[in-house]
Amino acid sequence: MSDRDILEEARAAFQLAADAEAENRREALDDLRFARLGEQWPERVRRERELEGRPCLTINRLPTFIRQVVNDARQNKPAISVHPVDGASDPETAEVFNGLIRHIEQSSDAEVAYDTALDFAVTSGVGYFRINTRYAGDDGFDQDIAIERVANPFSIYGDPESAAADSSDWNTAFVVDTLPRAAFEAWWKGAEAVDWDGDDYGRLGGPWLDGDRVMIAEYWRRERTTRTILALSDGQAIEEGLYKAQKAMFDALGVKPVGRPRQTASHRVTQRILTGAEVLETVDWAGRFIPIVPVYGEELMVDGRRRLRSLVRDAKDPQRMFNYWRTTSTELVALAPKAPFIGRKGAFETDSAKWATANVQSHAYIEYDGPEPPMRQGFAGVPAGALQEAMNAADDMKSITGLFDASLGARSNETSGRAIMARQREGDVSTFHYIDNLSRSIRHAGRILLDLIPKVYATARVVRVLGPDGAARSVGVAPGGAGGGGQGAEQLKAIGRIYDLGAGKYDLTVRSGPSFTSRREEAANQMIELIRAYPAAAPLIGDLLARNLDWPGADEIAQRMAALLPAQVKGAPPEVEQAKAQLGQLVQALNAAKAEIAALKQDRAHEARKLEIDAFEAETNRMKAMQR
Repeated sequence: MSDRDILEEARAAFQLAADAEAENRREALDDLRFARLGEQWPERVRRERELEGRPCLTINRLPTFIRQVVNDARQNKPAISVHPVDGASDPETAEVFNGLIRHIEQSSDAEVAYDTALDFAVTSGVGYFRINTRYAGDDGFDQDIAIERVANPFSIYGDPESAAADSSDWNTAFVVDTLPRAAFEAWWKGAEAVDWDGDDYGRLGGPWLDGDRVMIAEYWRRERTTRTILALSDGQAIEEGLYKAQKAMFDALGVKPVGRPRQTASHRVTQRILTGAEVLETVDWAGRFIPIVPVYGEELMVDGRRRLRSLVRDAKDPQRMFNYWRTTSTELVALAPKAPFIGRKGAFETDSAKWATANVQSHAYIEYDGPEPPMRQGFAGVPAGALQEAMNAADDMKSITGLFDASLGARSNETSGRAIMARQREGDVSTFHYIDNLSRSIRHAGRILLDLIPKVYATARVVRVLGPDGAARSVGVAPGGAGGGGQGAEQLKAIGRIYDLGAGKYDLTVRSGPSFTSRREEAANQMIELIRAYPAAAPLIGDLLARNLDWPGADEIAQRMAALLPAQVKGAPPEVEQAKAQLGQLVQALNAAKAEIAALKQDRAHEARKLEIDAFEAETNRMKAMQR
């Protein structure tokens, strides 16, 4: 396909995606400005009030509801867990996948990407994060995988034909950004000048070229393709091209193809960097999914189109009512000191200038005419109706979002701890679909990682993996589980087992719950309660309690307490058990030898007795013969 055909296809696909998402993007931007930027008054009303000198207050309560949902998800972060599926996979390699995914998440600050995506999903209806590859160092060709945040969700245009709850069925996607012309020339063209007046760029209009800014787009395209796979003698299936590229290694291992090759359906993903007028770069992506993952808020299909809604969409009208009634009550109370003075006719002729400003300025004294002094109009009190309407609007916001005072940490009509927890659970249930949608997105991200890891880590190398507690260790990975030859192979063998990440099939699940640190603290608290209820357990679980406490030197304390455990609790170390097994085998062999010796001795005794009987019988026969 020529560049011109690619550009025509990209422009048509972008226009289709932009038209499909126009309504969602318009409402999402309005939600974002309303809830986070506080743009909650109509511009005409605000301008009129400012000209009249009247207050126009914005008391934004929506960020509190948003933070409640987002921070609850931060405390219960979904975690990816990989499991073996077929006979060629094993639990140890699955644990290496788990540790490698944890390392990828830690090294690329994946928590920031997840939190940003969920924040936008709750605030405006959709957020995104993406998966990318980058070189591990400036002096090599090894690559690592990174999970990156998308700070501007409005830069992503997904596949308008998608129907999945994640991006697993996306066939097109765009990531757009706009640059000034000077920056574009410096970054992409270098010393070569760009002919902005030429036919290609001259025909462009918005949004591809807008004044002095040009739009750069990542155009992702996924196409169906076929590939040839081979069955090898060691039980694994591999692409024919990969087998030919590594044929020398397979021959050295004695692995050969068996049976006939088979054609199978697959997908090929291509990334192109382009403007509306030229293709700047083309990259063949290693995976079979477009590595952009959406996190949806509330999702609806209406008239064949996906409609996305945020937490604050239906709470905007109660928020406007709350602002209006609080502004009204503030205005009424603020105007109370300006109440006029009332007196009989002619009472204000003396010091008329002071009386003209008496309700807005303070004076040391004011003279009046007549027997009685003028009286100020009495303050009617705080407007109860306006305050009641403001309270009604606040209650409406709670009812719409499903987050009541107990969920927000405020005192409500619940008195017992059980009642408070029950009301908090109601709030968690009403907003659980946001956290569940994040779990779905992370599950799809895990599938992308499972697809990428065997291809990115396809050379013999040492990788860093993390345990559930964050403890790091190094493992060796290599195709076929063999490190080959050379100094690198010796380094891999010195580490221990070499894992083949491309062998076998693996699946994953996503678990939502407290982090390992929270679970460790909870375990320590439960152990303390157990010791209080059953003090005799303290000598037996003291080392486990110390290990779960967040103290400096807790591990050393745990080791010292473990040394004081009784022998029957500690159990014998592995080498002792092995020695016992060997000793048992020797005892069995010795007993067998003794039995065999006893049997031999018995056989010899029988043989000697037989000889004696035979000799006695011969002597008897001789004597009988002499008597005759």
